[in-house]
Amino acid sequence: MNRHPARRRIAVAATATAVLAAGTFALGAGVAGAEPGSKGGKHAKPVTKAQVLGLFDQWNAALQTGDPKTVADLYAKDAVLLPTVSNQVRTDRAGIVDYFEHFLLNKPKGTKIESVVNILDRDTVIDTGVYEFALTDHDTGAKSTVKARYTYAYEKQPNGKWLIVNHHSSKMPQG
Repeated sequence: MNRHPARRRIAVAATATAVLAAGTFALGAGVAGAEPGSKGGKHAKPVTKAQVLGLFDQWNAALQTGDPKTVADLYAKDAVLLPTVSNQVRTDRAGIVDYFEHFLLNKPKGTKIESVVNILDRDTVIDTGVYEFALTDHDTGAKSTVKARYTYAYEKQPNGKWLIVNHHSSKMPQG
């Protein structure tokens, strides 16, 4: 029979805390020492700003096909789309396709006005700035331009393809 149960509980708790801390340190050291860009492989070349800017050109070219599924193929399966001309958040492929079924009726052609690229690591980049879309109303044929702020977050997939994981676009405020 133990005459000091409180002391034993403290010792057990201290030992458990030490083991947990050592395990956490070892795990952290393993993560910290891991090669960046593990999806791209140990010797993958880092992405360049020009390559990131080219991802918009790829997306804009997909718009020109008029096929919403082609555009949706550029989004990860769990991507989030906060679109320019809809107040509905799209969080799955069906929602993204639905948005582009309507948006593509206006034959949008995007042009970047300003871009800021942040390369977070070999597998994650953000492109943010201002773009505008030339639109043609599918009912009347009237031409218009929509200027918007945008953010694209891209993630490099294990197959090496860059996909959009988050896309936010909102009309520029008036004034």
